[in-house]
Amino acid sequence: MRVDLIAAARVVPFTALILGACVAQSTYDKQTAELQQARAQAASEQSQLTKMQQEQKWVVAGDVLFPEGGYQLSANGKQALNQYVPQLQGLQNAKVVVYGYTDNLPVGAPLKRAGIANNIDLSSRRADNVAAYLEAQGVNPNVISAKGFGDTHPVASNDTPDGRAKNRRIEIVLEGPGA
Repeated sequence: MRVDLIAAARVVPFTALILGACVAQSTYDKQTAELQQARAQAASEQSQLTKMQQEQKWVVAGDVLFPEGGYQLSANGKQALNQYVPQLQGLQNAKVVVYGYTDNLPVGAPLKRAGIANNIDLSSRRADNVAAYLEAQGVNPNVISAKGFGDTHPVASNDTPDGRAKNRRIEIVLEGPGA
């Protein structure tokens, strides 16, 4: 009888050790599965974010927004921008960047008299005016910024009137996780 008790005393801790290891393995397996699921979800979200960033870019012809050689928004320009306002108003975590571009023709005398020395200045003024208009329409001023690039990023040849018109543009781009 004593031998049975000694054997039982040895078997019980060994059984507990094995059961403990089984529970630990099942916990490990569960956590591994959760980690894999979280990684897959993160990859999916990153893919969606990249896709959204690619799709959340609007290009508006400068000739629609501004009078020829000008930087103040026209009535038609404001109307053209109004279509984007509802999508931009609720943004809190995304970044909205207004990029301005011009063709490569030098700025004229009237713009120079207004303090605009070159195409970088002109594109910056245009981008600033678009950003200010969007803010006035209720876009969160904490998420919007403007940047002018002048004629440094053409999308078409500046050798033709049509190409220059394509290069005179404003791009409104949504960036970041809230986009």
